[in-house]
Amino acid sequence: MGNFVKWLGAGLGFAVGGPIGSVLGFVVGNFIDGFSREDIERARTFRTSGSNVESGDFEISLLLLSAVVIKADGKVNQTELSYVRNHFKSMYGEERASHAFKLFNGFIKNNNFSTRQVCMQIRQNMTHASRLQLVHFLFGIAKADGAVIEVEVNAIKTIASYLYISPQDFESIKAMFYDSSESAYKILEIEKTATNDELKAAYRKMVKKYHPDKLQHLGDEHVKGAEDKFKQVQKAYEQIQKERGI
Repeated sequence: MGNFVKWLGAGLGFAVGGPIGSVLGFVVGNFIDGFSREDIERARTFRTSGSNVESGDFEISLLLLSAVVIKADGKVNQTELSYVRNHFKSMYGEERASHAFKLFNGFIKNNNFSTRQVCMQIRQNMTHASRLQLVHFLFGIAKADGAVIEVEVNAIKTIASYLYISPQDFESIKAMFYDSSESAYKILEIEKTATNDELKAAYRKMVKKYHPDKLQHLGDEHVKGAEDKFKQVQKAYEQIQKERGI
């Protein structure tokens, strides 16, 4: 029990209050055996000065929004659940992933929260780069069963709009999960009619936007996740260069 409370405490920066704090209290008190709402307060005592609290906030936000996407089609897909668990295991290790999954299962069972209010809280406290990473992960969940269906795309699009992710950035990240002749251009946020100079400028812009260093404050585990987006930008640029013979 103590280890779970310590783990939970690592996520309680801005997440201890507001809509996310309310969801946490409800889930811990109702869906996780042996715990109560008071454990949210106990967990706060495990926060230490100088600790990277925002990394924990990101983790909690990721779990909560993942639950929204997984439930978007009205059913909970085991493949998508496994994707979340394996992703957390690869980032955080077995013990931390186990704690996270307990909370995640509670989020899935809870239908009494406002996605808009949760996203507003995230938007007010997270950097743009962190919010882009959230959206990228959500598409990974949606494609875990082999295909991204329309209802899942719409759910992620709604979340992205609440997070103040522009339509261009949304389409850029979305294109990373589709194999089509248009994807490379969408990833770089340009039209096929763009000149070579415009192509180079777009590439430099996207490299800056998606550079993994922008997530250093979240810890090495999230920097590695950001590298996937960065590689997609490089791949898109190289593909267009090859097509154009430059």
